[in-house]
Amino acid sequence: MARRWNHRRANRAGVSSTHILLGAGVIGALAGIGSIGATSEGRAHLYDVASEASVAAGLARERAPAGGDYWRRCDDARAAGTAPIYRGEPGYRDGLDADNDGIACEPYRGQ
Repeated sequence: MARRWNHRRANRAGVSSTHILLGAGVIGALAGIGSIGATSEGRAHLYDVASEASVAAGLARERAPAGGDYWRRCDDARAAGTAPIYRGEPGYRDGLDADNDGIACEPYRGQ
């Protein structure tokens, strides 16, 4: 015997049509991303989007420091997209590494 959908029972269980639609949307989004990543062009596009997001979030830098880089202040290095700068890389100097942990011009924390 087939069970009929009982809206009252579903609502008591905390399931609503909104939850069902949101779940379907998440499944559709994941399937779409998976299908994009199936081709080399799609993977390249996903990589580009992820790279841009990580730079915007301050988790990655736009470009690696190059020979001859010299930054008077960390704001200058951040504006150029080379922050953070690690000990041994061009542009690193102790004056930019406030906590002396080998990472100069670290991303702002809590600001």
